[in-house]
Amino acid sequence: MDLLLLLLGFICMIVGVFGSFLPILPGLSSCWVGLLLLYMTKAVENNYWILGITLVITIIVTVLDYVIPAKGTKKFGGSSYGIWGTNIGLIVGILAPIPFGVIIGPFVGALAGELIYDSKNHKRALKAATGFLLGFLASSFINFMFCIIFLGIFLSLTWEYRNLLF
Repeated sequence: MDLLLLLLGFICMIVGVFGSFLPILPGLSSCWVGLLLLYMTKAVENNYWILGITLVITIIVTVLDYVIPAKGTKKFGGSSYGIWGTNIGLIVGILAPIPFGVIIGPFVGALAGELIYDSKNHKRALKAATGFLLGFLASSFINFMFCIIFLGIFLSLTWEYRNLLF
């Protein structure tokens, strides 16, 4: 049973790392579930402090993951049309077989949404789309950084308890 939990935890970790920059996959929350699965094994001693602190970090970063791109768009003068365009562009970017579609799609969507809102002010539309892009990149970087930290904790604990796990 321990090997199954370890394997499922590792799969959650890998999904989490990829999910930190691919919005269609769960990011940091998946990594936290991976840590939880590791602590559910009989070999690894429960450490509620680590689980609690990482859960709080996961909740905070998950909330920020939604707030940062929207604030970036608003700070650079974006409207709700730009945010809707961003969401539609994100879906198209994920589904379209173009390189960096996850970044290009939302940027173009935000630009198109802002141009629908005010077709005469191209400069404001480009500025709002740039604000989203910067917010999205910052949010993805923060998410990725914590996913790598959680993966490091997972691998460290696996190595520490390797004699009992394998």
